[in-house]
Amino acid sequence: MAPPDISKWVQVEEGFATKWQYPNVIGAIDGKHVVITKPKNSGSLYFNYKKEFSIVLMALVDADCKFIIVDIGAHGKNSDGAIFRDSKLSKSLLSNTLNIPPPKALPNTNIVLPHVVVGDEAFPLNKNIMRPYPRSQLANNEANKIYNYRHSRARRVSENAFGILTKKFRIFSQKLQITPDHVDAVVLATTCLHNFLRDDTHLWGPGELEEKEIPKGIQSICGVGGNAMREAFDIRDSFKNYFISPQGNVPWQNEMINRHAEARWYTLKYVEVVEKFCACSKFLNVCQRMAIRPVYAGHK
Repeated sequence: MAPPDISKWVQVEEGFATKWQYPNVIGAIDGKHVVITKPKNSGSLYFNYKKEFSIVLMALVDADCKFIIVDIGAHGKNSDGAIFRDSKLSKSLLSNTLNIPPPKALPNTNIVLPHVVVGDEAFPLNKNIMRPYPRSQLANNEANKIYNYRHSRARRVSENAFGILTKKFRIFSQKLQITPDHVDAVVLATTCLHNFLRDDTHLWGPGELEEKEIPKGIQSICGVGGNAMREAFDIRDSFKNYFISPQGNVPWQNEMINRHAEARWYTLKYVEVVEKFCACSKFLNVCQRMAIRPVYAGHK
């Protein structure tokens, strides 16, 4: 997979700005554990916290669900924080050695911001990596909710890319029964073939992301974490302010936020009813075991 140059980054940024309405983004980052059978004489080197043996695939994905950069081979026993911190992708991002274009102004404004990648809450917040606002900062804060919605629209291409990868290449539906060195080669080959096939529209159709079975060969990583600098918070706030401004908002974002809030309300009500039902069922079971006939309101 050829390392991207400045023209490639510009092309990727245009894709995110056009398709997902998030300018200055040059990729969505995500990582997965590729589950393998225990290698001989490896001890706990590949044994991860999910009690499986694995190597790690860290990837940067463009707006069309194609892999830009992949980092393969970290040992599964490492903590998720160490996996990202020690990866070549992380070091290249933080040291600015990826030929990333210089900061540029957001569309129709004079607000100059750096190019960034977007990830979920598992990744650290810094000036080149954006993550959503934590749940504790969403209550009664429409601006933060709007940012998280716009962030999620851009970030989910990485999840889609992994979903397509595991569906197209059924080898990931089970544990890989090959040596770690061969696993690295197989995973790299599938990501390259994935990109090749994504360019052929005749091979893709409706339902490509529909996956009823959970693949056994790919698992998520979580909790990368890390402390953020003040500059990173300011950059995220600048994106947020742009998304709620006349220059950067999209017509449907408020409707989507309200729809999500309504869905969450119904979910909480459903959980409340289920909990009450379970409590009532447990009470009735106790009464039956004790041969006690409960008295209901209006009945004796």
